[in-house]
Amino acid sequence: MAQYTRDAESVAIMALAPVIPVLTVTSVEDGLGQARALVAGGLYAIEVTLRTQSALAAIAAIAREIPDAVVGAGTITSPGQIGEAVAAGARFLVSPGVTPSLAEAAAGAPVPFLPGCATASEAMALRELGFRALKLFPAEAVGGARLIASLAAPLPDLRFCPTGGIDLAKAPDYLKLPNVACIGGSWMLPKDALAKGDYATVEKLAREAAGLKGGA
Repeated sequence: MAQYTRDAESVAIMALAPVIPVLTVTSVEDGLGQARALVAGGLYAIEVTLRTQSALAAIAAIAREIPDAVVGAGTITSPGQIGEAVAAGARFLVSPGVTPSLAEAAAGAPVPFLPGCATASEAMALRELGFRALKLFPAEAVGGARLIASLAAPLPDLRFCPTGGIDLAKAPDYLKLPNVACIGGSWMLPKDALAKGDYATVEKLAREAAGLKGGA
């Protein structure tokens, strides 16, 4: 089975800002509007989830038109999506979890891959494939900051990007942990603001998120 060799690249992306915003886009224009506001606020690594028909086209547009954005594709759930996302311009990939076939494909992906896990056993299995930077999902539902803190002693070489149920109030509890490199979230993308095209609010919330202090 392939061994993951892009760990340093994964860590570098996680270090760009304390938060990786998670975008669900309704159109290419919406994706560009969100991305511009997030980058202006200081959040450079942007995860566009592959949950809508516009996602791949939005990734391509962001990669083409916003050079300061490091755009990635999230909700990778099958090996076939890796090639599609990379062809669209994704510079990193994120999955909510892994199957054996996806884990093997992720290890050989041509761009950094942040695989999802929810338990110590899953984290150890990914570690055996060479992954040292992992997404914990759904973070709040599976134990949150207390779970990640408990993994630091037995798995000291792993770094996490917890995602799922985290907001501005909860973020500091995660970011103070030495094994948390960044967090993922969508709180800086309120649905009411996006519905009105109010990207100024997005930029303001992004700047607030970018000012959070990390522990790793």
